[in-house]
Amino acid sequence: MAEHIVRQGSASVAELAESFGVSVMTVHRDLDELERQGMVRKVRGGATAQASNVWESNIAYRLQAHTAEKDAIARVVAGQIEPGSSIMLDDSTTALAVARHLGELAPLTVVTNFLEAIRLLAGVPDIRLIALGGEYHASHDSFLGLGCVDAAEAVSTDVVVVSTSAVSDQYAFHQEQEIVLVKRAMLRSGTRRILAVDGSKLARVALHRVAPLDDFDVIVVDSGAPADLLQRLHDRHRNVLVAQL
Repeated sequence: MAEHIVRQGSASVAELAESFGVSVMTVHRDLDELERQGMVRKVRGGATAQASNVWESNIAYRLQAHTAEKDAIARVVAGQIEPGSSIMLDDSTTALAVARHLGELAPLTVVTNFLEAIRLLAGVPDIRLIALGGEYHASHDSFLGLGCVDAAEAVSTDVVVVSTSAVSDQYAFHQEQEIVLVKRAMLRSGTRRILAVDGSKLARVALHRVAPLDDFDVIVVDSGAPADLLQRLHDRHRNVLVAQL
C-alpha cells in the first residue's frame, strides 16, 4: 500500500480499498500505521506520500522495496568476497541482502551497525561478528551517531559494502546527515569499496554527497536499470558490474 501511494503520489481510501480488495475500515487502520511509521500522511479521504527524506529512509519501506533487484545485486557482490576476509556492511537493505549469502562464504569477519544484519548473522557458524555501537535509531533499525563513526574508524576491513539513495554521474548521495557521516567513516575503513545500488537510484541526487564515484572500486547495479543510464555509468566508471534479473 505504501509503495502504491508513493508511486502515485497520493491515493483515496476508496481507490486503495478497491485495489487491495479490503474494507474501507482496513484501509484507514493501515494508513494510521503507515502514518505512524512516517511513510505516508493521511489527508481527508486518503493519503499522500511523505517527503522522500522520510519514506525512503524508513526501514519498513526499504525492506519491501526492489527486493528482486537487491537479491540479484547481492549475489554479484557476494562473488567479490573471498572466504577468510573481513567485510563491513552499512545499514542498507541491499547490504542486508548480501549478508544472507555470507554463511556460504565463511569463515568471515563481518562488521556492521545494522541490527537486522546482526540478528541474521548471530550464531552463523564461522562468522566472527562485530557490532558497531552508537545511538539506536528505530526508523533505520541501526546504530548511528558519533559513537558509531568512532567505532567504524577503529577497525580496518578488506571490503566495505554501502548503498546510497541516489547516484548521479559523479557522486553517490544520501538525504540524511547522520547516515552520511557513518557511511563516510565506513568507506575510510575499507581497503576495497563496493557501491551496491538498484537502478531506481541512478540519475538522482539527494541533499548530501556521500562520496565521488571514483572512490569506489566496484559499482554493482541491476539489469533493470534503463539502458542509457547503465551506459552513462559504464562510460564514467572503470568497473561497473550488472546483476542480471
